[in-house]
Amino acid sequence: MESTRYTVTLDEFKLFHRIDRTVYLILTRDLARNPVESLYILALWMWLERGGGFSNFISKTLSLPPFLVNELADEAVTCLKCLNVQFPFISEASEIPLTQSLVERDISLQFFFEKRFTAFEEIQILVSRVCVPSLSDIMQAHRQVAAPSPSHVQMHAPPPPPPPAAVDDSLAHSFFSMRIGSDDPGPSRGRGRPNDRTMFVTFSKGYPVTETEVRQFFTMLLGNCIESLHMQEVGRNEQALYAKIVFFRASFIRSILSGASKAKFNINGKHVWMRKFVPKNNE
Repeated sequence: MESTRYTVTLDEFKLFHRIDRTVYLILTRDLARNPVESLYILALWMWLERGGGFSNFISKTLSLPPFLVNELADEAVTCLKCLNVQFPFISEASEIPLTQSLVERDISLQFFFEKRFTAFEEIQILVSRVCVPSLSDIMQAHRQVAAPSPSHVQMHAPPPPPPPAAVDDSLAHSFFSMRIGSDDPGPSRGRGRPNDRTMFVTFSKGYPVTETEVRQFFTMLLGNCIESLHMQEVGRNEQALYAKIVFFRASFIRSILSGASKAKFNINGKHVWMRKFVPKNNE
């Protein structure tokens, strides 16, 4: 007997994740936290429930007053940094008391650091396949109400994704452990010298990345941020191994590197390395 395949609609998917949506609203609306950063905070908490074995973590989060949810979110950002190999682990800074109280077990930053290689990929998948589709309307609302002003930072959330049934076939581009929120809303006059706004990108041999993938990756999270993108010129059957990206503002680079000299990202399952472009004497 042939089995019947049931396709979950986007509305049903959102209803199933209503608790997650409530937490996200608390983070972004009530606590005014960065919408993109909040995606990863929520995904980390989901991972604790699924991969970490700490049940009902998100439900317990809802029982906290807002100021404690905010402190818990700050601890989550610290945990996310432990999962990013670009950030050195500091053993002295091991206390995450609120997180420990919710999991009701002995847990420290060392726990996240030891699981960084598997958790890194798993949290990205949760962002792409669960958080983005279930929160698409809320994120779109953030984009519509955001407006640049001298005292306000404009956030650029990802565009609405396809319905959950299609998510596996068009995995949303995800960005890990980067605090989005450049101090500039987009292109304008007075951008500075191009070399000061340029990053050098390298790709792994055997894992080709297209110009379209790179553009979509950054546009999804930073909005209209790329002035020009120059891929290595290669033959028809050859792979480009590097590229140069000129951003509209140097502040985008500061957000991407987050204080490090080099950063490693994941674009559609392919590793990409980025660093500040250092021109030669004749450039």
